[in-house]
Amino acid sequence: MKVFLTHGYFLDEDVKEKKLMRPYPPLGILYLAAHLTQHGIPVQVFDTTFSARAELERRLLEERPEVVGIYTNLMTKIGVLAIIRFIRSQPSLARTRVVLGGPEVTHHVDRFLEAGADVVVIGEGEETLRELVVAFRDGLPLAGVAGIAYRGAEASEPSQSFEPSSDPCSATVRTPARPLVKSLDDLPIPKRDAIDLRPYLEAWRAHHGTSAVSISTMRGCPYTCRWCSRAVYGGSYRRRSPRLVVDEIAGIVERYHPDSLWFVDDVFTINHRWVEEYTLEVEKRDLRVPYECITRADRLNERVVKLLRRSGCFRIWIGAESGSQKILDAMDRRVTVEQVRDMIQLSKRHGIETGTFIMLGYPGETEADIEATIEHLKRADPDQFTITVSYPITGTPFYDEVRQEIVDPGPWATTTDRDTALRGRRSAFYYRNAVSRVVNEVRQHQAARRAGTELSPRAAKHHAKALLARAGMRLDTALQALEARSRRLRHPA
Repeated sequence: MKVFLTHGYFLDEDVKEKKLMRPYPPLGILYLAAHLTQHGIPVQVFDTTFSARAELERRLLEERPEVVGIYTNLMTKIGVLAIIRFIRSQPSLARTRVVLGGPEVTHHVDRFLEAGADVVVIGEGEETLRELVVAFRDGLPLAGVAGIAYRGAEASEPSQSFEPSSDPCSATVRTPARPLVKSLDDLPIPKRDAIDLRPYLEAWRAHHGTSAVSISTMRGCPYTCRWCSRAVYGGSYRRRSPRLVVDEIAGIVERYHPDSLWFVDDVFTINHRWVEEYTLEVEKRDLRVPYECITRADRLNERVVKLLRRSGCFRIWIGAESGSQKILDAMDRRVTVEQVRDMIQLSKRHGIETGTFIMLGYPGETEADIEATIEHLKRADPDQFTITVSYPITGTPFYDEVRQEIVDPGPWATTTDRDTALRGRRSAFYYRNAVSRVVNEVRQHQAARRAGTELSPRAAKHHAKALLARAGMRLDTALQALEARSRRLRHPA
């Protein structure tokens, strides 16, 4: 049975990422490929990142796989739906089963099934996909595969063989949830040799001067940030042993010779004992590869920062989200602004570059909160920071909180949660200017400090942009007030 895995992300279609050029291989489907291979199931992986949609379609027609598995997230949803439509439009692919997995499918099961998916995998995918392929191959009932949803004639009496229903009103069958893998050490490492990593390494070297390979040591996050999706791993925290992680690093270094590693874990320093054991393992095997990672301020202290430095960490990203304690509390971040600031400064003192994340537009945020964020960034002085404008992801506490304020974004098949607008919220124009103001006020401060004068050309340039952005914010505020007054005059109480 031919199993074909892909992910539907095309770098050439992502304008923002083409500017950043920090692409990483699709670790999720490489884990799936490794697990299937380990169990004797042949699998092909088509990495779409540096390819084109037409090439994917050509390969599908050429291979005619019995099963196509597609990893689906918020960014790729619309593209994945296009792939499903293509498969369903081709007579030669009439017997191809389309299986979807990933974070985006969990809260949209019925819609993806209506769009043409045969089976949706809910939760962790390795063992579910293996059992599913065996069921397809051997004609076993899908009802025996935990962690999936599919269309059947009767939800109470699922079909004893795979007969997907074309009737959009057919009942959805959901099998019992699958328990998470207890020990990640039981899973094989991602099958990186299933794809060509050279384009990734070359893209990094061309745009950043050094190459990087991504690696995962843990799954899940036990924290409760209200805007964060837990659609796949829930609130779990599981981790591979340091020894096996370093084994994987050794293989990566031997085969790909990257300049650095990128740990994709949500909170790399969540377990201090693990960090110490990892550091000792790296030192014992003389395998100190430069790396960057993400963590939380409350999971750092001087001892941990020193361990990070010893083990090769050259840059650490510390979540901040806001410089306003009011907003951090509303997000349920469970950290203080001072903690974030202190840990950024501590890391810098120990020779580790720092980055941080900022989110504007969270409910309740005022211009004063934005100004507090600007002040926070000036005082913390991270080497890098990124800014996003918040949007509610389906299934998160944030989404549930603002559900009644959501403006219909349009057809589900052509929009994503990123397109969600909220009643009473500032306009996109306001937030474009707010982002520009934050960036330029902070950059002005940094440029003036480096030059030793507020009159440096670079500082003056950022100052002018910041003033323009502030004017844009004030203009939007005035226009919104004028519009509100006009509505009251047209519709007096």
